[in-house]
Parts: sequence; structure tokens; C-alpha cells
Amino acid sequence: ELLSRRRKNRTNNNGNNGNEMQQLTEEADSLGNSTGMMNELLDVGAANLSSLVGQRQRMRWVNRKVLDIGNKIGLSNSTMRMIERRDATDAYLVFGGMVVTMLVIYFLYF
Repeated sequence: ELLSRRRKNRTNNNGNNGNEMQQLTEEADSLGNSTGMMNELLDVGAANLSSLVGQRQRMRWVNRKVLDIGNKIGLSNSTMRMIERRDATDAYLVFGGMVVTMLVIYFLYF
């Protein structure tokens, strides 16, 4: 909107520099606000990413502890392999669900 008004003023330049300066000021303020919002968005994204990395590390630690406890209890190797296979299957299901959800959102948005 601001750019269209700016182009109109250039073609109809009738010496109204004060109005053009006001529009340029509004444009600069709008760009500044947009920059601030983008910086906030990037900060939130970085915080979420670091949180996910921390969760992944904790889950790996828990997985190792569960396997250690299973070995101490004396679970058989076949049971342990079945548990590991189920983990892999669950991961495929989660990623497949993510893809399907993103496709649904994409098709609903466009």
C-alpha cells in the first residue's frame, strides 16, 4: 500500500514534499516493525530448536538406562530386538503422520 502511494506521488509530483516525507516515515516505521517481528520469530525458533535438542539427549539417556536395566533383569535378546524394532516402526509412523499432516495443511491452505 505504501509503495503504491509512493509511485502515485512520483507520477503526480505537484510539490507536496511534506506528504511524501510522511509516507516515507510511515514506510520506515513499518519496515522497522517487520524487522522486529522477524527477529522475535527467529528467537522463538532457536529456543524451540534448543529445547528439542535437549529433549532428544534426555530421551537417548533414558533409552540407554532402560536397556541397561533390561540387561540387568535378564530380558532375552529376542525381546530386546523386538523392542528396538517397535521403536523403529513407531518412528516411521510418526514421520509418516507428520508428512500427511503437512500435506493436509498445504492443501487446505492453497
